[in-house]
Amino acid sequence: MKRQRGIAAVEFALLLPVLLLLLFGMLDVARALQANIILVNLSREGANLVARGNTQLESGSQEIIYALMASAPPLNVNKHGMVYITRVMGVVSNGQSRSVVLDQYRWDDRARNLGASASGYNPGSRVYACGVWNGPACSGVDPNRRPTVNVMSGQLADGEVVHVVETFYQYEMLLAGFTIGALSLPTLGPNLYSMTIF
Repeated sequence: MKRQRGIAAVEFALLLPVLLLLLFGMLDVARALQANIILVNLSREGANLVARGNTQLESGSQEIIYALMASAPPLNVNKHGMVYITRVMGVVSNGQSRSVVLDQYRWDDRARNLGASASGYNPGSRVYACGVWNGPACSGVDPNRRPTVNVMSGQLADGEVVHVVETFYQYEMLLAGFTIGALSLPTLGPNLYSMTIF
């Protein structure tokens, strides 16, 4: 009887690290799924707010982005988040339709509150990479030579405008880089991304 209890204790001691690793791995995956769901909802709500907003996008972009980021907890978006709002218009010439950028805005509240280099997380937009930023607005879009983008390319009518909202989040795993011998845990992210067109 004592011998069986001793064997059970040794087996439990050998299996406990594996069980804990599985438990923390499942918690990491659950946290990543939660962060991704929040990110998708933020981009959808942002596109909805931009599309039905009655204010000028230039003056209202920061209010919309601020409202989105205020609804982001438990994500730490001040340190690990970014939002871009891009207006894209269809242009048809010679029977060919293309999508051009009208303007682009990004979240600027973080830079004012934390200092420009406080977080170090500043992913670029995947729709249009603005070269010159003037605060929250991209001043690199020349109205006479609008850049062409791949978003909704060939699908927009002449003069039709869509709003593209991109949300980024730098996800930090609990067990990032954890290895046991040759076995290493897979990582999720680190950059979660969502794009909604409205």
